[in-house]
Order: sequence, then C-alpha cells, then structure tokens
Amino acid sequence: MGHSPAPDRSHSTDTDTSTGPGTGPGITVIGGGLAGLTAAITAAEAGAHVTLHEAHHTLGGRARTAEGPYAVNDGPHALYRRGPHWHWLRRRGLLGPLANPPLREAARFRFHHGGALRRTPPAALFALARRSAERAPADVDFLTWATERAGRATARAAAHYVAVALFHHDPGSLSAAFVQERLRRAAALPPEARYPAGGWGGLSGRMAGHARNLGVRIETSSRIDTLPDGPVVVATSLDAARRLLKDDGLRWPSGRTLLIDLALRTRRGDPFVVSDLDAPGWLERFTAQDPSLAPAGEQLIQGQIPIGPDTPRATGVARAEHLLDVGFPGWRERTVWRREALANGRTGAVDPPGTTWRDRPRIDRGGTGVFLAGDQVAAPGVLSEVAFTSGITAASLALKSLTGVPTGGS
Repeated sequence: MGHSPAPDRSHSTDTDTSTGPGTGPGITVIGGGLAGLTAAITAAEAGAHVTLHEAHHTLGGRARTAEGPYAVNDGPHALYRRGPHWHWLRRRGLLGPLANPPLREAARFRFHHGGALRRTPPAALFALARRSAERAPADVDFLTWATERAGRATARAAAHYVAVALFHHDPGSLSAAFVQERLRRAAALPPEARYPAGGWGGLSGRMAGHARNLGVRIETSSRIDTLPDGPVVVATSLDAARRLLKDDGLRWPSGRTLLIDLALRTRRGDPFVVSDLDAPGWLERFTAQDPSLAPAGEQLIQGQIPIGPDTPRATGVARAEHLLDVGFPGWRERTVWRREALANGRTGAVDPPGTTWRDRPRIDRGGTGVFLAGDQVAAPGVLSEVAFTSGITAASLALKSLTGVPTGGS
C-alpha cells in the first residue's frame, strides 16, 4: 500500500460532521487497513484530532471485499474468538453478524494425506496441537521439536496443516514457539475461526463508520510521500513504510502464497475444507457458511498454496488444481468464474528460529514521533491480531508523545 503527501482538494474526503473532530492534539494515521483504522479509533477515543490518509480509493487494506456478484476477500482472513481484537471489536459493537458453518457442512472437513482424501487426520496431529505453545522453544525449528515428540511423519503433517495460518512454504523451518502457537489456535475444538458475514469489507466499513462518528477525518485516494508534522502512525505494509521512512532496516520475513478464487456451480457433497497434509495447501468453500458471497446455485471457493521464493507461480497453480481434482471432482466443467493472485510478503510476519515477535521492527521509532503498525511489526498475536494490537499500541504511544500521559486501548 503506497502512500504520499498531503492530499490536495482533488482527493476524495470522507469525514463525519455529526460530532465534529476531537479537540485534543493532532495525530496523523497513514494507511486505512485494519491497523490504521484501529489506531485512528484508539486515538480519537482519547480525544485526539485524527486525520487518516488512505492511498486506495476504498478503505480496508487487505481486508477489502470485492464488489460484484462474488464477494471475495483480498486474501484469506479469520477472526479468532479468543483473540484480543475479538473483544476489542465486540465492546464497541463493531463485530457485526458472523458466518458460521452449519454442522452438516463442518462435518465435510477433509484431509489430503498419503495421496488420498480422508475424513480424519493422523490422531497424533491433534495430540501434538494440544501441547502448550509456551513450552515450545523459540530457538529450535518446529520440525525438529515436533519430531522429538510425535515422530517425523506427524510433525510434517502438523507443519503442513498449520500453513493455513502462516502462508509459508516451509512451516517446519520456523521457530517452534511461533508455529506451535498457531497450531494450537488453528486446531482448537470447537474451532476459534469466525468470518464476518458478507466479507471483510463489512467489518472495515463498520470500523470506518465508528471512526467518523468519533470525528476522525478520513481522506481516501490520498498518497503521502513526505511525513507531516506531529505524531504519525504509519500503518502500511512494511515495504511501503521502508520507502516512506527511508529506513532500509524495516524488513522481516513473510510468506509467499498463490491465491486462487473459484465460483463453481453447486454440487451436493462437495467438502467444506480440504487441508493438504502432504504439502502446505488449503481449500475452503466459503459459501458453506455464508451463501450470500455468491449468486444462488453457485459456490465460492478460495485456495491458498504457499510456494517458495524461487518457485514459479505456475507450480502453485498446478498444485492448487491437483488439490481441486482430489477434493472437487469435475470442478473444471463447473467453473463459472476464476481469478488468481500471488501474495508475496503480504501475509504477515513469520519468525525464524532464534527470534520472537519482539525482534521484529519496533513500533516506536525512537523518539522521532513516528510509530509503526501492521502485521509485520513487534506486537503479539496471530494473523490480523498483530495489526489490531500494534494499532492500539502505536496510537497509545503517539498520544503519550504529545501529552506525556499513557492511554489504554482496551
């Protein structure tokens, strides 16, 4: 998400006039994704005058939902019920309606293992998932640690399963503590993952509406190339923040994954999820839980296939199509719409052995009045929880830099 200077009057401006802006000190937020909206709300709730700039013509960042007959998200997302952002959203009435699969659909969870489609995974996989993440070491890779406890075959299957929350081509090579935390959350029973009904655009829309009601001035199609005066929260991708701040040290590893979206004519018996345990990969039929995402008689499927940094995109496409062949027989003849995308470094941070989230780029940029937020910075959590947590922390630090008084963001 690239950004730049101060908007001129030709830019689209979306502001609330019913309550007026905050009367406190001014804070600028650059980026209108989940992290930026969270930061803006946090600062405005504390009384600050907040202006938010978004380079795109719509808000939401990677939580946008496409317009048209197929309400596809810009990549996979999930809200975890036990996460801090779940409670933050609920307290503000922003959670909105959620899509939950009916029991008959949830029962159609399938695993691709040993070259065949199975109803259950290896029993030892969920036994491994129940182990405490706090006891997994950060300085050892997950495959080594898990092999010692469950055997190499189960360790590999678990690493491939948890790729749904990592988007990384080799989860076993990452920190054991990092992967185990995500394995516990992804394999929890009952499942933690929930989805905003109608797509993620509704959630970001509710957050934007709440921000406006608090007096936040929101300017879209507004690129920022030069930092404005005063405290600034840079809530962009790490790549965009590196360019804006001219700081080459703003780097951290992320995943690279092939995304494929399909609309198929409905057929009875299709699975809800196909989790690939032979290699990292995941297919999910999102209309199983939210039929509004596609026209009647059609179903929307999204797949994500992590691939290595030097792996051709075509290899990811071939793997996705093979998994579709296994899980959705006849899918080619039933396809009425299709799109593909490659998400490179856009799926959140991954922590190599010897690192934790504390080693990622700091939120506080060292007394400069600049604070980072996003899903690759030094904040705890899983998936979008990092964006929410960092947004709250960045806004609180920005307020403190003006007033000298820390503010809470619960």
